[in-house]
Amino acid sequence: MSSEDSPPPRPQAGPNTRLAHGPYDPQSQHGFVNPPVVHGSTVLFTSTEALKNRTRATFSYGLSGTPTTKALEDALNELEGSAGTILLPSGLAAVSIPLLAFLSAGDHCLVVDSVYTPTRRFCDGTLTRLGVAVEYYDPDIGGGIAGLMRPETKVVFLEAPGSNTFEIMDVRAVCDAAHAGGAVTMMDNTWATPLFFKPLDHGVDLSIHALTKYPGGHSDVMMGSVSATAATYGRLRDTQMQIGVNVAPDDVYLVLRGLKTMGIRLERHQASALALAEWLESRDDVAKVLHPALPSFPDHALWRRQFSGASGLFAFALTGDARRAAAFLDALRLFGLGYSWGGHESLAVPIDLSDRTIAKGPGVGALIRLQVGLEEVADLKADLETGFAAANTL
Repeated sequence: MSSEDSPPPRPQAGPNTRLAHGPYDPQSQHGFVNPPVVHGSTVLFTSTEALKNRTRATFSYGLSGTPTTKALEDALNELEGSAGTILLPSGLAAVSIPLLAFLSAGDHCLVVDSVYTPTRRFCDGTLTRLGVAVEYYDPDIGGGIAGLMRPETKVVFLEAPGSNTFEIMDVRAVCDAAHAGGAVTMMDNTWATPLFFKPLDHGVDLSIHALTKYPGGHSDVMMGSVSATAATYGRLRDTQMQIGVNVAPDDVYLVLRGLKTMGIRLERHQASALALAEWLESRDDVAKVLHPALPSFPDHALWRRQFSGASGLFAFALTGDARRAAAFLDALRLFGLGYSWGGHESLAVPIDLSDRTIAKGPGVGALIRLQVGLEEVADLKADLETGFAAANTL
């Protein structure tokens, strides 16, 4: 296509417009509005000279990417404001690959104590076995993290809100201190998505996302992404190719499709979850509600300063013990008992904080995490009422 045939650049648009259209040009594929699903491993070259210089080609082998993966990488770069994005087969892989990329034996890694449990498992298992010293820090530390930095500290890992307990970090303060000490910063931003928080705008070097959650949105695909600054992208990409892991085109298609409606789904998740959180807060059989958008939440002001919205995941403490929590959960019918979140259906699980060393939660009641889906709020409230009735019989 000649430059005179190219479509004019779009003016800066709102988030749902960008999601609906993305950076993909339909005229590049005969006018079809969705990118093609390309299945392929081998790429043919026109000459031995082209084959020899294949690293300069847009596509050289299926492992390094196809037009399908590029379409999703481009869409995420536009949302994140990143120089480059890699795709991986799960959210956990999106955590482990950047850690492996920037850490070596003898290095020191600082990880927030309210981190996703599988991330902790990877750090305490694989990273420790490879000779990396892992240390956990308080999510409220802010710029005080400078006191934990060592000459060998190479990575500071953030997650906000905190997994299960939803602590909000002062992301800019932590990143500034980490950079002053020569470390790279990484953040798991799955809860907010780049629609409600853009890590790279707050000093983060690598933004990690479980695309399994809100971008996929339908509980039918697993995928992760890491979006990086120009200074960190090359090393990240090289590590991905050295390990030899990418994603399948059919899975990419599902995430590309999910992205189109992520904005409007998030609006519904946000509104429904906040309505339920406010209702739960009014109940005598609830000891505490952990939702950053509630004015009663300890980090609410910090959340308002940094985030533009909230998603559908939060927690509450049921008065009583684990036995009451089990009775509550077993009585639910609309809320399924299962892990993951970000899909169309509501889920509930008990929370175990026994692996924490610093951020030990509210210390009252039995913690339950809710993923609020797209059902009617009145129906979800009625289901929770059934759970409370069962718990209150004990």
